[in-house]
Amino acid sequence: MKGLILSGGAGTRLRPITHTSAKQLVPIANKPILFYGIEDMAAAGIKEIGIIVGPTADEVKEAVGDGSRWDVSISYIHQAEPLGLAHCVLIADDFLGGEVFVMYLGDNMLQQGLVGFTQRFEADQARSALPRLGEEGLVAPAAQILLARVDDPRQFGVAELGPDGEVLRLVEKPADPPSDLALVGVYLFDRHIHEAVRAIQPSWRGELEITDAIQWLIDHGHRVNHEVLEGWWIDTGKKDPLLRCNRLVLETLEPSIRGSVDGKSAVEGRVVIEVGAEVVNSRILGPAIVGERTKVVNSYIGPFSSIAADCEIVDAELEHSVVLQRSRIVDVPRMTDSLIGKEVEVTRSDMRPRALRLMLGDHSVVELH
Repeated sequence: MKGLILSGGAGTRLRPITHTSAKQLVPIANKPILFYGIEDMAAAGIKEIGIIVGPTADEVKEAVGDGSRWDVSISYIHQAEPLGLAHCVLIADDFLGGEVFVMYLGDNMLQQGLVGFTQRFEADQARSALPRLGEEGLVAPAAQILLARVDDPRQFGVAELGPDGEVLRLVEKPADPPSDLALVGVYLFDRHIHEAVRAIQPSWRGELEITDAIQWLIDHGHRVNHEVLEGWWIDTGKKDPLLRCNRLVLETLEPSIRGSVDGKSAVEGRVVIEVGAEVVNSRILGPAIVGERTKVVNSYIGPFSSIAADCEIVDAELEHSVVLQRSRIVDVPRMTDSLIGKEVEVTRSDMRPRALRLMLGDHSVVELH
C-alpha cells in the first residue's frame, strides 16, 4: 500500500499567513500539520508516500526532506495548477503504479489515525479473494471512504447510503443534502480509480472532482465501502478551526520542561518547555507549548497556546493563540484567539500622540476593543 498526500493548494482561507508559507506547514502544537498525516501513514505501515506540491513546493521539500526521519520514502509530484483531487490521482499515476493507496488531504487532522481504516480495507479484500464452494465470490471493494456527521453538509461532498448501508450516491456541496454524512479528506483506492479519473469530465468549477470519480466506480458496479469517523476531524484551512485543532492536540501533551524556568516563574498543568527556551518571572498555564530558544519574560501564557521557536514574549499576556517562528510580542496587555505569522512584531509604542499604528499585508484581519 502506498500513500498520496495533497499539499499543493494555495491556502487562500488562511491569508495573509499563506502568502509566504504553505498552509500544510502551519504548526499545530509546534508541529507542521503535514507531519501528522505522514506520521499516520507511517504508523499504518505505509513506506512509500507521494506528496502533491504546487507553488510552495520548495518550502514543503525543505521541511519534509526525503522522509527518513519517519522511516519512509518521500516522492514529490508537481501539480502546475489546482485542477481537483481526481487530477492529483491522474498525475500521480506513475508513482502509484496500480497499487492500493491511501489519499489524504494535507491540511486535515484526524484523531483516529489510519491503522484501523487501512486494516479493515485489506481484510475485506482478502476475504473477497477466498474461494467459496457453491457460492459466488464476494466483490472486492474498489474504494473505501471516511464519513463524518456534520451540522451543515452543504459545504462538503455528501454520501447517500442505501438501506443496507451501501454507498449509493455522492454529491458535491449539494443545496439539498441527501444526508448529514460528509466526506472526510481520507480515501482508499485500488487500481480501478485510474480508469475512473480518466473517464470523468471537469465540474462547473473546472476541476476533476474525486466525488465524480467515486460515483463512476459505483455506477460501473464497483463496491465502495464506507466508515463513519470515530473522534474528531478538523479541516484546518481557516483560523478558528486551526485554533480549535491546536487546543485539542495540546490537551494530549505530556508535560516536559527541557528549557530553563527561574524561581520567580510558575508553570502549571500540561506544559512543554522545549530545549533552549527561557521562562523568566512569568506564569504559564497549560496546556501550552513554548518552542526552542523562545524567551518569555514578565509575561503570562494562558491555556491552549503554542509559541514556536525563537520568539520573544515580553511584558505580555496571551492565551488560545498560535505564534509562529521568530515573532516578538512586547507590552501587549491581552491577546487571545489569535494566529500570528512568522517574524511578526506586535508592540506598544511610547510615541506621542498615542495612536494605533499598523503595517498590515493583504487579507489581514484586525479586531479592536
